[in-house]
Amino acid sequence: MPKIMLVDDAEFMRARLQRILAQDGVTLVGAQNGQEALEVYEQEKPDLVLMDITMPVMDGITALKELKARHPEARVIMCTALGQQSMVIEAIRAGAIDFIVKPFQPERVLAAVAKALG
Repeated sequence: MPKIMLVDDAEFMRARLQRILAQDGVTLVGAQNGQEALEVYEQEKPDLVLMDITMPVMDGITALKELKARHPEARVIMCTALGQQSMVIEAIRAGAIDFIVKPFQPERVLAAVAKALG
């Protein structure tokens, strides 16, 4: 049973991802910013993290770098708005395995998650 952590400061974005990913056997946990994501990761040890890039307190790129430093095995898919290509490149260099673009296309989200959990 995979456990997926959704990290986004916008509750409606987390809710949208929850609706897309709500399948039998998937456990979802959430965090509202990068700092909280690091804390929740320690407690929950999710199999996969979907993390927004732009958040208050700690942004997704900083959180990704910190998470990969602590847990090199962490699997992270970054969530990005259109026009954040340079951030996506930085995230991939920092260890993200994939990225999905907002507004989320359910098929793309599910394909990225399936590939990441492969």
